[in-house]
Amino acid sequence: MAPTGTSRPGEETPAEAVAPLMRGIAVLRRLTDADGSLGLSDLERATGLARSTVDRITLTLARTGYVRLDGKVVTLAPRLMELGNAYLSSVRLPGLLGGRVDALAEELDESVSLAVPDGGGIRFVHQTTRRRAMSLRFRIGDLLPAERTAPGTLFATRWGAQEWRAWRERRASDPDGAHFPSLPPGPRPADDLFEGRVEAARADGWAVDDQLIEPGLLALAVPVRDHAGGFACALSVVSHTSRHTVRGLREDLLPRLLDAASAMERRLRDEPPANHTPAPGALASWTTASKQELGREFIESLARGLTVITAFGEDGAALTLSAVARATGLSRASARRALITLEHLGYVTADGRDHRLTPRVLALGYAPLSRTTLARIADPHLAALAARIQDSASLAVLVDDSVQYVARAATHRIMTVDITVGTRFPAYATSLGRALLAGLPEDELGPLLDHAELRPLAPHTLTHRTELEAALERVSNEGYALVDEELEAGLRSVAVPVRDRAGAAVASINVAMHSSSRTIGECLEQVLPELRRTAGDIESELHTAARFADVAVM
Repeated sequence: MAPTGTSRPGEETPAEAVAPLMRGIAVLRRLTDADGSLGLSDLERATGLARSTVDRITLTLARTGYVRLDGKVVTLAPRLMELGNAYLSSVRLPGLLGGRVDALAEELDESVSLAVPDGGGIRFVHQTTRRRAMSLRFRIGDLLPAERTAPGTLFATRWGAQEWRAWRERRASDPDGAHFPSLPPGPRPADDLFEGRVEAARADGWAVDDQLIEPGLLALAVPVRDHAGGFACALSVVSHTSRHTVRGLREDLLPRLLDAASAMERRLRDEPPANHTPAPGALASWTTASKQELGREFIESLARGLTVITAFGEDGAALTLSAVARATGLSRASARRALITLEHLGYVTADGRDHRLTPRVLALGYAPLSRTTLARIADPHLAALAARIQDSASLAVLVDDSVQYVARAATHRIMTVDITVGTRFPAYATSLGRALLAGLPEDELGPLLDHAELRPLAPHTLTHRTELEAALERVSNEGYALVDEELEAGLRSVAVPVRDRAGAAVASINVAMHSSSRTIGECLEQVLPELRRTAGDIESELHTAARFADVAVM
């Protein structure tokens, strides 16, 4: 078997492990370490796998929607975040405590995070940052070494002899920190200094990071305990030496941090894990159909192994083998082999008959994808739409009473609509704007129209408020906006909204063309269904990406 780089050092691979699943996870890990994108030849070198194997793996991952193939370049796709979402949902912390973290960050005017242990390191599971010139660059899912973080120091107070031995072996085998690709270069703390900080944290009940990650960065962390008295997570506040000293951070913020942790502990006690039984799934049927369509190029055992991760995810879910098989539609034998493989690689832990996901699932692409934007999500879908209909496609957001273009895919026609990203137009005279205005509640739409100057921009521009309100009512009822020669003579466009997880229209997409290229009837028959299909594809990825991460719309 080719090396995967994901097995635990010194641990023999179980005979029942699914080799294609191990190789597929190795590819995802290498893409993650490369910040989300690699060429096929680079993947071949990084994984040690044969090129034909890499080709089959990436084709399978593209079929699942987890990567995109652009020529010989492989890029992680937002749908991959459903794996990390399954862990974050099962651990419950972002859902139950995220709102309190956000409120604390606002109160303190500092960045606040939740972190969980992962072996000898930590991973952030929720983060609320402040918008400053100097801000945090660590992302949800990034792995940092325990010895250079305040949360890691706290978690080490609970280590036993086995954990300390594993930590020292890792330090000896990886002196340069290559195991932590997101870590900035910096001095390597001596072992005895870390051990001393751990002893101090055990006595104090809190820990501090005094510029261990990088110069100028300070952090203070306190534990949030679960109902059994263990550490559910660490709550930390991060600042800079230009704003605080270590002593000032401790004196000014520690009491409020401890109060917040106590409130979080009460919330965890008051919300016991749900007794969840997953509904029967048809994922196995989908993988079978894909295998029949693509033949030997589709690695069914890889796709099925990854579906096992998605079977988890309801709050506090601990699943038995039978529950996993039921949720995925897999046979018990297939589900069992996948679980054995995932446990061997450290993505699942077993306690008797119960199986749970571990924080290591976040290593499968979550960090580089967690700071994606709506424009990045939309770009490949707009390009595919423009290629299908041979007309330009755009995505825009509402800014005051204007629409601003944030993503665009142009065609190669001689006569085309020439608009660049960043361009603004009055919302009332564009299909993009009307698709968004029609979704506003009355208490927002009314004041906006009160201040809008309805000027005639083209021969057919609606300039009377009653006419515009009637047009917006039609858009609301029909779900699309068609504007014909209202922004510019000869310009016709049709748009539909793009909605977030709550159903609010956060953006809109349109296709614009010269009025001579298609009739209005042809726009509705040929373009509108494609627009709706594209909006649905964008929404699907947006909803996945935004479940536990912030997706910027601009």
